[in-house]
Amino acid sequence: MIATTIEYQKAQEELKGLEARLHRLEQSHPAGAKGFTKAGIRKMIARLHEELAVYEGSEEARQPESK
Repeated sequence: MIATTIEYQKAQEELKGLEARLHRLEQSHPAGAKGFTKAGIRKMIARLHEELAVYEGSEEARQPESK
C-alpha cells in the first residue's frame, strides 16, 4: 500500500514504465502473440491504478476543504 508522497511518486513512475513496456510489446507483437506477458503487465497496471486511487482518496480525506 502507498503511504507516503515518495511512494506515490515512485508508483506513478512505475506505472509510466509499465505502460511504455506494454505499448512496446503491442507494437512488436501483434494480437495473440505474447498474450500472457501483456496480460501480466495489464494486471500490474491495474493494481497500481487501484493503489494510487486509494492513496489519492485518503489524501483528499485528510485535506480540509478550502472554499
